[in-house]
Amino acid sequence: MELRPTSAYVHELRPLLGPETFAPAHSRLLWLPLHLALIALGTVAVAAGWLPWPLVPVVSLAIGVSFGGITFLGHEALHGGVVRARWARRVVGWIGFLPFVVSPRLWVLWHNREHHGHTNERGVDPDMYPMLPDYHRSRVIRVVTDRFALGARRWTGVLSLLFGFSGQSSQMLIHARHRLAMSVPDHRVAVAETLLGVAVWIAVAILVGPLAFLFVFVLPVMVANWIVMAYILTNHGLSPMTAENDPLINSLSVTVPRLAEWISLGFGHHVEHHLFPAMSTRHAPRVRALILERWPERYQSMPLGQALLALHRTARIYQDDVTLIDPRSGAVWPALRPR
Repeated sequence: MELRPTSAYVHELRPLLGPETFAPAHSRLLWLPLHLALIALGTVAVAAGWLPWPLVPVVSLAIGVSFGGITFLGHEALHGGVVRARWARRVVGWIGFLPFVVSPRLWVLWHNREHHGHTNERGVDPDMYPMLPDYHRSRVIRVVTDRFALGARRWTGVLSLLFGFSGQSSQMLIHARHRLAMSVPDHRVAVAETLLGVAVWIAVAILVGPLAFLFVFVLPVMVANWIVMAYILTNHGLSPMTAENDPLINSLSVTVPRLAEWISLGFGHHVEHHLFPAMSTRHAPRVRALILERWPERYQSMPLGQALLALHRTARIYQDDVTLIDPRSGAVWPALRPR
């Protein structure tokens, strides 16, 4: 199928969307005090021993959901969909990514510039799975994809759901100078923002004690990893590599129950997000409707559970732009493309 640049879709769709569609969704900020209050209340309840022990894992799960919720808010804020002022974006973004101690300075470069600017582009997109020659050349890639990546029916792939975002963000910070061409001053700021986040969690650990910290941070951040990675892995992991950044070919939207869509701020509308990244995803359903009117044969969407199952059953190494391969068995699968 012929690839089209993002600008071609945007040029046609933007006039059909009113100016209010591109205004920052300030009301999204109300999620921040709500989630922070739930996290703080849950933390105090566990640390102070207010709860019977059977309820502690339930509270831990709730804290993890709120960790995921503020992460989605931080993502939208750093794109400019919630607030416009740069300092406000950075503040909301830092708080939003605090569970993963991801620096806003790093995220804007890694995600906004490199990933959105070069989605599924071979050797450029920092979130791209590797090619077969890279697999054979690098022992690290072989270990990661063979033992931890979600794919090829390996149940150890669940580890990428439990720890994937924490691990990838740490790796990006370490290699930002080389992989992202991050300047020395920016890298210093990113390290400082990260260390400030680490200091917050060290202080929490000291205040609540090691056992409570297990339930108010360690287990919740695993839950948050699962929530965030379920979307991240399905956004592009089944899609082909593309030399032209065509969101209707290299991205996948996923559908989830209404409650999950509410908490994730509509993050499943990922094709729509790649067309208009600075737009709040509260308007994504309108964009989806317009896409389906004009390019129904190109638009790709499926339920999140189905997409995760497809990831489990296929491989995460690219033999070529449109073929996924399990190097150990030689089995191949076609990348997801419009029919």
